[in-house]
Amino acid sequence: QEKSCHLSAALLGEDSEISQDQLYELLKYAALGKCHSAAQPSWCRIYHQSHLAGVVVVVLHEMSQLHFYRFYLQFKHLRKVFRHRFTLAPSANFPVSLYGEGTNLKPQNTPQGLTSTSSECITKSSDLQCDPIIQRYGEKKQGLTSYTLTLEEQKKNDYPIEGSPGCKGYISTECDQQRTDSSPLFGLDCEMCLTAKGNEVTRVSLVDARGQCLLNELVKPESTVVNYRTRFSGITKKMLLPVKTRLSDIQTRLKKMLPHDAVLVGHSLNSDLQALEMIHPSVIDTSLLFARSEGRRFKLKFLAKAVLGKEIQCEQKLGHDPTEDARAALELAQFFIEQGPTKVAELNLEMLLTAEKLAEVSQNKAVLQPQGCGFQEQLNEPPPLSKPCFLDCLQMTGQKPLLLGRQGSDSSGLCQSNLSTSNKQILQRALEDVPLSKFSIIQFSLGPEYLASHLHAGLHEKVRSKLTDMLTIYAGPFEENFCMKSVKKEFGRCGPIQSLTVVTETFQPYVCIQYEVLEAAQLAVESLNGAEVAGSCIKVQRPVTAAMLDCNVLIKELELDVENEGVIYVAGLKKSLTETDLQEEFSQLKDLETLFLPKDLQSGKHRNCCFLKFQKTQSAVDALEAINGWTMKGSELRSRNALAPGHLWRWIWQMNHSNGKQGKHIFYEKMEQLSNSEQDLRKKVKKLDHHIKKLYRSLQNNTLCVVLFPGVNSTHGSQSGLGLMGIKHDEGRSAC
Repeated sequence: QEKSCHLSAALLGEDSEISQDQLYELLKYAALGKCHSAAQPSWCRIYHQSHLAGVVVVVLHEMSQLHFYRFYLQFKHLRKVFRHRFTLAPSANFPVSLYGEGTNLKPQNTPQGLTSTSSECITKSSDLQCDPIIQRYGEKKQGLTSYTLTLEEQKKNDYPIEGSPGCKGYISTECDQQRTDSSPLFGLDCEMCLTAKGNEVTRVSLVDARGQCLLNELVKPESTVVNYRTRFSGITKKMLLPVKTRLSDIQTRLKKMLPHDAVLVGHSLNSDLQALEMIHPSVIDTSLLFARSEGRRFKLKFLAKAVLGKEIQCEQKLGHDPTEDARAALELAQFFIEQGPTKVAELNLEMLLTAEKLAEVSQNKAVLQPQGCGFQEQLNEPPPLSKPCFLDCLQMTGQKPLLLGRQGSDSSGLCQSNLSTSNKQILQRALEDVPLSKFSIIQFSLGPEYLASHLHAGLHEKVRSKLTDMLTIYAGPFEENFCMKSVKKEFGRCGPIQSLTVVTETFQPYVCIQYEVLEAAQLAVESLNGAEVAGSCIKVQRPVTAAMLDCNVLIKELELDVENEGVIYVAGLKKSLTETDLQEEFSQLKDLETLFLPKDLQSGKHRNCCFLKFQKTQSAVDALEAINGWTMKGSELRSRNALAPGHLWRWIWQMNHSNGKQGKHIFYEKMEQLSNSEQDLRKKVKKLDHHIKKLYRSLQNNTLCVVLFPGVNSTHGSQSGLGLMGIKHDEGRSAC
């Protein structure tokens, strides 16, 4: 049964702002897996990456988080499908941040004025048949027994063999059981020093198939040490002085530890077995597994970086770490077995090695500058090496990326076609070409008439104004000499208050309360309207403005947002409670997954509310019922379903504290122009959402889809971007 890919991202908290480098990290790993220095992203995790059918990135040119929440109701598909969202730090040069510097892609202009790579080029390299790996193992994936060395291969590569003249006195591991493709793998590596006898073991490491260290032992040589080889072995005279373990002890322990069908894995493992004076019948040698022509071999350090994305044998460390080397060899063998020869050959390791050597030469030229060179000569130095573009790495492996977009819509040189091209034409081309590509970047745009900086400014003011209204409630009427402290206490139980003022323009006093979170304002409307507060039966309502006429619809849609599934808001917490206290108090709630305690971004102090995320929606419903009226440390709790996804906390806080400072004169001069175009803009956004829906439905299962509102970073101001992501599964929304 085919494995399903899954995506995990802990993005509930206010720290869920992702940098451009972190985004690049995700896309690189999704596209390349454990090769070309690609590693699991630090902020999220892709499970079963090797089963990804492809990666599709949709870029909404010059749109920001502002657009998503201003036209939240219009983005019906996006908010119902993508469970994972994150705030994206804006970049001055977004294409370079996304694709990586130094991209060598030269897309072809198509008759329709689109930019794309040629569909005919999306094929595997025709040179694959000439690859030494394919010539040795064929193209089909096989079990581990197909990659163990035969007896002849062991003899040819100087492995200790039972009965050989040079192996007199060697100890057998006695692992003589028949091997199968399910036999357990063990990684082995030794460090040696030079003695009067020759190479003798000074350290031995053994790891199991999960990479767990079973043995990491220093060994005292029998003969006098001539050279400790500290630079490579990391062993010093001082380290060996207290050691009492001898080679015979290690041989006995290895015999006991290895099961009878064990397969040993190592890099040039013959040297390790010779030094251990042990014979083992079944081995995988990674220096031979990743075959090269003319008997050459890749170094373990290079393979670990190119295939696994791991840095080992770093120059900063004193000597090699045998456990690290044993684990690297083991993981290389596991990668080869799991992926098969074709996938490994597609890595094009020879080309990568050549590129690495050229890069080293370039760096050395830059560093080894002759002394006394003049200023003008320094100006002519080659520029520093740029961040390698993973799209170039994809091309090396024969996987041509697909790039579609409008001409002139960015400065990267990747999308350069004429301005008359429509989103509809881009979509049509995407529907045809995306299935042929493993990695696609599709760029849509609202058009230049909607991307002017003054419209961004006006949009910011409209969103800020509406958000302020949604966070604000009016309560009253109160008696003339009502107790303000009682009012603040009662309404404070709904959540953190930003400001509380008395309205004096009315016959009887009212209060205007602005909260810091949407849930608090909604909770106040729902729980305190018609209640008796400070001796008066009061009415609680939001401001009545044209922008607020659809407030109830918006609240309902926010509550149904897929990102808020299984998330509840709890208010009325005492500020003296720590996160540990709350974890303990709420531990009795079934299926509780995450607790997020919002903090004031200036003072760092936590608020009197929190968000609880549950693994199952029903568990969240049950928790709501249990928590309402619950008393914690003498304080009565109130709760409701979450409205604002976690990544919005920082954004709302920033909007609350901006107070429209970003050039008010621009806002009010251009508001009329914005109002006239906004109806048309809503239609365009709705159509754009429909295009993305159509593209998404056409994707294969197990395709990672990332939708990016890149944000704006210009002289006119900065707007955070927004990312939405998920892995498509059967005709439903993206998998978590």
